Amino acid sequence: MKLFSIITLLFIILFTGCSQKETIKFQTLKDISKAKVKKIDIQDINGFYEDDLYLAFDVFKKDCVRAKRYELFKDVCAKAENFTNPSQFFSENFTAYELYNDNGTNNGLITGYYEPLLYGSRTKSEKYKYPVYKAPKDMYTIDLSDAYPELKKYNRLRGKIVNGKIVAYDDRAQLNKRDDLEPIVYVDDEIDLFFLQIQGSGKVTLDTGETINVGYSNQNGHKYFAIGRALLKEGVLKKTGASLQGIKKYLKLNPHRIEEILNKNKSYIFFVENKKSATGALGTELTAGRNLAVDRRYIPLGMPVFINTKSSVSQEKINRLMVAADVGGAIKGEIRADFFFGNGSEAELQAGGMKEKGKLTILVPNE
Repeated sequence: MKLFSIITLLFIILFTGCSQKETIKFQTLKDISKAKVKKIDIQDINGFYEDDLYLAFDVFKKDCVRAKRYELFKDVCAKAENFTNPSQFFSENFTAYELYNDNGTNNGLITGYYEPLLYGSRTKSEKYKYPVYKAPKDMYTIDLSDAYPELKKYNRLRGKIVNGKIVAYDDRAQLNKRDDLEPIVYVDDEIDLFFLQIQGSGKVTLDTGETINVGYSNQNGHKYFAIGRALLKEGVLKKTGASLQGIKKYLKLNPHRIEEILNKNKSYIFFVENKKSATGALGTELTAGRNLAVDRRYIPLGMPVFINTKSSVSQEKINRLMVAADVGGAIKGEIRADFFFGNGSEAELQAGGMKEKGKLTILVPNE
């Protein structure tokens, strides 16, 4: 009987020991990323050496024009000028860290954005009546980070002064009723204007034939809300139709609901006229297919990021070295990125339906 018990006990120990998953040893990168990370060899990144590293290197050097102002990239940006072999440059000067969520998984959400084209005029008319506003002069940014570091989520607020008190700044519905703000131009489609705000930058072809660039200037301080989520909840859109194209189609078929639905997103974006095309938060012109918008709490601007995901349109794998050069109100989380597809109808198609799982590996400059 004792022999049987010992054998049974050994069997249980062996069985449970083999069935347990290997515990991942996470690291943290203080002052660089708040995410859990796992150090890996660059050569173990899926698809790294199959990528066009020459193009990735060119984009990194282009973004170094602004990234080198950060201490993290100062030295490595200077070194980039002395290399001609991109594979050697990234292998010798960076350490790869795979990002993980708080729950220990390494899959996140990858969406897409693009640079839309609108049609407008410098003069308001019956055709061109929807304003692309500059940042309001009566809006103040309140930075409380020094006084209340424990309230990081709320330490940058937007407000205005009313009767000697600072109150929350106007939301979308309130701003649409105002006529005292300064417009850059007026456009002919309020739905396209809404999605211009979602994308953060775009082009406007004027009635004079001139095309101008408009880019993000500021935001009204209200939290972004995805109107597609509301339409899904209502049941008027199915999950497969909750793309940019699907939402646009529903709104155009139901014009009586446009104001109601758009106002569900209280966030409002203000613009500035730029000489350059789409410019990200890093301050450099975005490169289609090679720049990402990220949550800078987990990925600093200027950071090379290797992405493993796929296209929602073609289902083809995307294994590519990119550079974090932009941010977005909806881009929040450890493994969260917005893939910049460029401009034009193909870019709109790709970006509009992009909602895929993906992995992110950051390349951190060696000390």
